[in-house]
This record gives sequence, C-alpha cells and structure tokens, in this order.
Amino acid sequence: MKIAVIDDYQDAFRKVKAFPKLKGHDVQVFTDTEKDPEKLAARLKDAEAIVLTQQRSPFPRAVIERLPKLKLISQTGRNAYHIDLAACAEKGITVSAGGGGGPNATAELTWALLLAHLRHIPQEVQRMKDGKWQHTVGVGLKGKTLGVYAYGKIGSIVANVGRAFGMKVVCLGREASTAKAREAGFEATQDRASFFENADIVTIHLPLNKDTRGIVKAEDLARMKPTAVLVNTSRAPIVAEGALVAALKKGRPGSAAVDVYESEPVLNREHPLIGMDNVTCTPHLGYVEESGYENIYGTAIDQIVAFVDGKPINVASADKA
Repeated sequence: MKIAVIDDYQDAFRKVKAFPKLKGHDVQVFTDTEKDPEKLAARLKDAEAIVLTQQRSPFPRAVIERLPKLKLISQTGRNAYHIDLAACAEKGITVSAGGGGGPNATAELTWALLLAHLRHIPQEVQRMKDGKWQHTVGVGLKGKTLGVYAYGKIGSIVANVGRAFGMKVVCLGREASTAKAREAGFEATQDRASFFENADIVTIHLPLNKDTRGIVKAEDLARMKPTAVLVNTSRAPIVAEGALVAALKKGRPGSAAVDVYESEPVLNREHPLIGMDNVTCTPHLGYVEESGYENIYGTAIDQIVAFVDGKPINVASADKA
C-alpha cells in the first residue's frame, strides 16, 4: 500500500517504535506543509492511505474528491473536525481516528511557557548569548489567582501545579466541570465576569468544537487586569478572531503566552502576536514530546495495519462528528 504522511515537521513518523509494522508498504513522509487544495491533492494523488498529523492541515472535499486512489485516512487523535467526513463517506474512504497524546505533555508545556514568560527567560538567555547580564525583574506565582478554563484532563493537572505553587486556583466551566473541580478542593464558578476580572493568570484548556469556537470574547478579555496574563496552549479559535491582538493593544490583559495560532505553521513572523513585546510565542509545542509522538503515530500505524487486515478500528463518521 502507498502511504503518505503529511505535516511531520520533525520527520518523527519513521522513528517511532511501531514503524516496522509497515514493512513492505511504500511510505512517503512530507515534513513541510501544503495548504492549497489543488497542490495538496497533486502531492497525494497516488496515495492509498494518508496519515494526518493532528489537525495541522484541513482535509476538505476539494482535496478528497481529487484523490481517486485513496482508501484510508489514518488520523492521529480522535478530533477530526478538520476532515470532511461526509465527503469521505460518499467516496467510500474509511477514516480511522483514535488514540492521542496524554494530558501531561500539554500541561507541562503550559507551565513551561508561563514560567518562561513571567521570568523573561527567552530574553535573559539571549542577553547572556550577547555577553550581557541581568536586565529584567520577574513575576512570582505565590498568592496570585490562577483561572483555569476548564477543569478537564489537562486543566486539572495545571490546577494542581498552581496549588503546589501556593496560588489561589479558580476554575470556570460547565456544571459537570465545576463539580469535579469542587470535589478536588478547588474554587469553581460559572460567573464569567468575576472569573476574568479577578484572575492574575487565565489559562485555556478547552477542546475546539462548534460550541467552543470563539467562546472567549473581546468583552471577557476587556475585564482582565492590566497586569494579567492570558495563556493559550489549547487552540487559537477558542478566542474570538482578532480579539486577543486587539485586547493586548488596549492593555487588558497586559500580556499573553501563546502556543497556538489560527493558521499553522506560522512562518516568516507572519502573525501579529509574534512582533508584540508583551507576548511570548512558541510554535505549537503542547503535545510535541517523545511519548506523545509514540502514542499518536503508533495508533495511526495500528489503524493502517487493521485496515489492511480487513478489520478497521477507531472508525469516525459524519454522524458522530
């Protein structure tokens, strides 16, 4: 079977432990990104199976209908909102979407990014490379209010670390989420206004779907303190389009630490957040970690093997999307 792997930036697919399971198959890995539907379809015209790395590239009808040989899409992770599942069903293409990285990697990155931001680590590292010494004064965490939106698998880890740092942790979310937060001993609320007004740091941990797209609005950000920080290691469209850049220019919140963007990859500094002095940006590193890659690519490989054996697993459908 001809298998194409797209958006594997680090060429990691061929290095995972499960890769030998594909012995005998023709595997081609693309480490760059092609977003243009016609060019992407031309690149994949001979593929019988395609591995999609997370949601790095949309897979719309305009691409699917140009791939007559395609039989299987093996998606890393269960979230398949970027795939036109109805078009796949019409063309008889199986979509397997299962597994995914654990919550720890993104929770760890959240704290790494926030601490780097508050203690000005990127700037101080560069100054030392330039032959200079201390220049900034950092911000500590003890006694600060950490707003966690919401208390799920990742948010719960972030909340526990915040408590270990001596922070007051407040969780915002739906009733089920806030109930779990209270059971764990955290303060929880469904009052958006007070949540955004009182937090020194707001960190977002929501999945992206039709209900959460744009859920953090300009009016939420406008309520934040001029000293507050917004952290987003989830998905960029959870914040209303353009709202964060506008809010930062107005000074509420005062700064941000961001790992995710509306269109990725971001190359040649082509995003307004990258040029802002009050923002620390990383290139979507949340799940980019060895064990996580073993998991997501290992599952993608198992999905291909199962399909070849005539027993597809983790099958996604438009009805379940």
